Amino acid sequence: MSESIMRHNMTLLEMIGNTPLLDLSFLSQTPDSIKLFAKAEWLNPGGSLKDRPVKAMLLHAIESGELTPGKTILDSSSGNAGISYSMIGAALGFPVTIVIPGNASNERKLRLKAHGATLIETDPLEGYDQALRHVRDIYAESRDKYFYCDQYSNQFNVQAHFHGTAKELLHQSPQAITHFVCGVGTGGSLTGIARRLKQTNADIRIVGVRPQVWPGIEGLKPLGHPDDIIPAIFDASLVDEWIDISADEAKDMSQKMAGHGYFLGQSSGAYLAASEKLMLSLTSGVVTTLLCDLGERYFSSGLWQR
Repeated sequence: MSESIMRHNMTLLEMIGNTPLLDLSFLSQTPDSIKLFAKAEWLNPGGSLKDRPVKAMLLHAIESGELTPGKTILDSSSGNAGISYSMIGAALGFPVTIVIPGNASNERKLRLKAHGATLIETDPLEGYDQALRHVRDIYAESRDKYFYCDQYSNQFNVQAHFHGTAKELLHQSPQAITHFVCGVGTGGSLTGIARRLKQTNADIRIVGVRPQVWPGIEGLKPLGHPDDIIPAIFDASLVDEWIDISADEAKDMSQKMAGHGYFLGQSSGAYLAASEKLMLSLTSGVVTTLLCDLGERYFSSGLWQR
């Protein structure tokens, strides 16, 4: 049955990935010597980077027999992965339940519901880690009902970026990459892309984006407190340096990019703000990063209020 399901829906799934690489060197103070390139991940059909790992994780689960007809896909998400689960789950014919922090933007919640997903909201003051704890409790009580994808521990999250995003980035970059800038949600994109980049050239520097704890940046985990849950798939040893970015800095960059015609979400603003800070410290280089999602998902969050 899994083969017929996948054959029937490959048109949607084939839309995922192979996103363009954009030249954003206008953000550089010396664009002739310091370049900035970013992958336009909002062009995936679910509107974000998360389509890549969710596709990889669910297709592997079907192929391995872990996800079978009658089971419900279950995971926690800050929103974007939940949209990917609900979209791809609907295409494949599986119900989806997502545990989501209550402070996720309303636009995300509406998109999840549009695909028929069931939402379970956790205390917004407790952040992503409470959603992660709660989804584990739900699964522990009803293992027969759910396929728990567990994006924070699933190695196919990392593999999607190692074999997909990173491979595309290396192929598309017109010059040799010197830096890659990325934050940590599940750690899948940073770990998968950084691992392949460093296998290609060990001198490529990986720059982590670290958000302020409160009010936080949607999609990025704070990692500085002893009680913070560190995703099992995240390989911190790959990070050469960290740049701290506040919610206001991310917001300011998103608004700045809108003035250039790019309507980007808050995590994209954070990555670009970190890239801009990094470029101020360089005399030459080719900096790369990701544009994770679109600005439309943040109307209710206040991102566009000036």
